[in-house]
Amino acid sequence: MKKKIGISFTKTSFQNYWNWFTPQDLEDDIELVELSFEKNNSEDIYRCDGFVLTGGVDTHPSFYNGKTVYNNLPSSFQVERDLFEERIYRYSQLNNLPLLGICRGMQLINVLQGGKLIQDLDNGNARHKKEESDKEHAIVAENNSLLYKISGSLTGHVNSAHHQAIDPNAIGDNLMVNAYDDDDEKIIEGLEFKNKTGKAFMLCVQWHPERIKNKEENPFSENIKQSFLRSVRKK
Repeated sequence: MKKKIGISFTKTSFQNYWNWFTPQDLEDDIELVELSFEKNNSEDIYRCDGFVLTGGVDTHPSFYNGKTVYNNLPSSFQVERDLFEERIYRYSQLNNLPLLGICRGMQLINVLQGGKLIQDLDNGNARHKKEESDKEHAIVAENNSLLYKISGSLTGHVNSAHHQAIDPNAIGDNLMVNAYDDDDEKIIEGLEFKNKTGKAFMLCVQWHPERIKNKEENPFSENIKQSFLRSVRKK
């Protein structure tokens, strides 16, 4: 029976996540499953052996006691998505299943672990907020992290398309920072479990490895994907 990777549906560029996993990656032993808050196909969550929580609209502030009004507030939230993806996350942790959190996915995991977000990086956020296309900048990885072990690199270039960030003063329970913006250590670029004992693979990144330029050659995309796939195959 094939292993199944559940990818959470997002209204923004969902196909990029799906296409990131090529036929060569999946071979004949892994298949992808769309987990959609719109379809509410929660029964499919329980068929999966690993998960990707994707990017998209801001998590509702009620999840972390945030302000209801802030700069660059979205025109509407998707609370049903927040709740659906919370179910995915809780299931993955209860059953020790591999998980990859991307952009919004990382932010959601932080708040589900009791952390908070910087709700807007303000109008000076020229370095991270997407305009006509993704921004690009360098990051620095922590040398004691899973991210460094996977990537084999302490520095590298990533893309960026976000206006919120992890609050460095409110990181979720048992989470540690694995990468920072090389120009501003207050901007957290990645999270993982601090105590990994009894935990499955779990890696969160603020960038978008599924659409980064030259992603096949970038260790902060390709190595992450391949490590995640190996973890799924081992389950």
